[in-house]
Amino acid sequence: MSDGLSLIEGAHTLRNVCRDFPEWHRGRSPYVFWALDVDFPAVRAQVKRAGDHLSGLLLDSYSRQPHVTLELCGFPSHAPAGDDEFSKEMIDRQCSALRAAQVPAFEIIIGGLASFSSAPFLQVADFAGRIAAVRNCLAVDGRHRLLGRYVPHVTVGLYADAWPVTNIAARFGQYVAGEPSHCQIERVSLMSYSPSLIGGELSAVADFHLASGEMRWHRSLP
Repeated sequence: MSDGLSLIEGAHTLRNVCRDFPEWHRGRSPYVFWALDVDFPAVRAQVKRAGDHLSGLLLDSYSRQPHVTLELCGFPSHAPAGDDEFSKEMIDRQCSALRAAQVPAFEIIIGGLASFSSAPFLQVADFAGRIAAVRNCLAVDGRHRLLGRYVPHVTVGLYADAWPVTNIAARFGQYVAGEPSHCQIERVSLMSYSPSLIGGELSAVADFHLASGEMRWHRSLP
């Protein structure tokens, strides 16, 4: 697991703004991504505990369920015109790769508090390396859409201002982590959110079940 605040770049956190970003979504919705659904009571309690400890530093509007983002898909389209759009055929290729890899169910451990520049998070340990195996299957044409250094995590919230890192470090130093959560992962989930709501709730689109290789859809994509 990473060392607390080592992933923050610069002397201040990044300020998040609670507004619509039409220049990004251009009226398109929903935004879709792959994740591990860890919305379990123990993890929810961990997220709340960490969020309460950081009270006053975070946007009040963050309401996403606990999850571990694996890979981005983008906006669904019947005729994708850019890297931020995808077709149903891409999802089919990803599912075929998951079936071929036969990644078994696995355990992850969700524990201590750490931070990116934009958001504090709970650390995720995956000692068997199954997250990397799943992500390799989701990398269409060998390319990950989630750019940069990948760090599996469960987001606690979004920073509401450009806080001095020294202040954040002092608050983190007072945090006492409770018992970690051991989560058994048996499925990989396709999730979505409304891009006009910053930190809004997630919706379940489909689940790929590792044991059976079955993709079970909860609702169709536009």
